[in-house]
Amino acid sequence: MKYMLLMFSGDPAQEPQCTVEDWVAFEKEMKAAGIWVSGHALADLTTATTVQVSASGERTITDGPFAETREVLGGYDIIDVPNLDVALEWAARCPGSRDGGAVVVRPVADFGS
Repeated sequence: MKYMLLMFSGDPAQEPQCTVEDWVAFEKEMKAAGIWVSGHALADLTTATTVQVSASGERTITDGPFAETREVLGGYDIIDVPNLDVALEWAARCPGSRDGGAVVVRPVADFGS
């Protein structure tokens, strides 16, 4: 079953302890285990654009996200593992789960495609 690991950053005031090498090693571990499907880090939050469409079809486009939280989505990986327990194990190994960050694990919906 496929799961998406959504990596949210921790407090930006806190100096991260994990390194780029930690992220590279994690990606290599997923690929070596044969579970990695896809994934990307996201560009800086300031490059984001938000689109909203009202019920009447009016489109509103604004620069940047306007999150009410300090947590920011920084990237994602999709993995293919047997069950949620295994997905949670991989999430716990992810560097994004450290330094006040969090990894949200969500099953990828299968609509029979």
